[in-house]
Parts: sequence; C-alpha cells; structure tokens
Amino acid sequence: MADLSQKDWTKQLEEDNNSVVLDVRTQEEVNEGIIPNALHIDIYKGQGFIYELEELDKTKNYYVYCKSGGRSGQACAIMNQLGFKDAYNLIGGFSEWRGEIINQ
Repeated sequence: MADLSQKDWTKQLEEDNNSVVLDVRTQEEVNEGIIPNALHIDIYKGQGFIYELEELDKTKNYYVYCKSGGRSGQACAIMNQLGFKDAYNLIGGFSEWRGEIINQ
C-alpha cells in the first residue's frame, strides 16, 4: 500500500492503463458526488466488503479513496492481506479532492 498526495495519485492514475478507482465511502457520502468511473464498495459492509473485494481482479492497480483518507487506508491494508499487490490510498480523500466530480 502507498499513501499518495492528490497530485501523485492523479498523475499515476492518468498514466496507468491497468487501473480501477475504488470508493469505499457510505452510500450517503456517495450521494454527495463521486470521482468519475469509480467503483463503489462501502467498507462498512463488513464481511460483505471482503466478499465484494474477492470478486475483483487482483492483477489491476487500485486507487482507493474515502472521505478523508482513513477508511481508504484501512481498505488498502485489507486488500494487501487478500493478495492485491497494488492499492494506492488518496491522502485527504474526497473532502480534499480538486478533480472532476459526478453527482449521483
């Protein structure tokens, strides 16, 4: 797992053709807006979160975010334990995001 600043996270994501953006916030938070093309899996689903992660392609690079960077850091650690090699946490999360947002 790597904690990346928004600048580094965005730059690396733009250059990565094997990437998935993963939003681990609650549905209520997602309703306020989401980063384009992000896959949403709520980390608070507990075991359901694990089950949904297990269905993902572990050969992809995951760019993970939550509201402020805490839950996404936890999600990256869980992903690493499950065998995901590349999970990148967005420092500051969605609350500090300055890129494009899609309203749900």
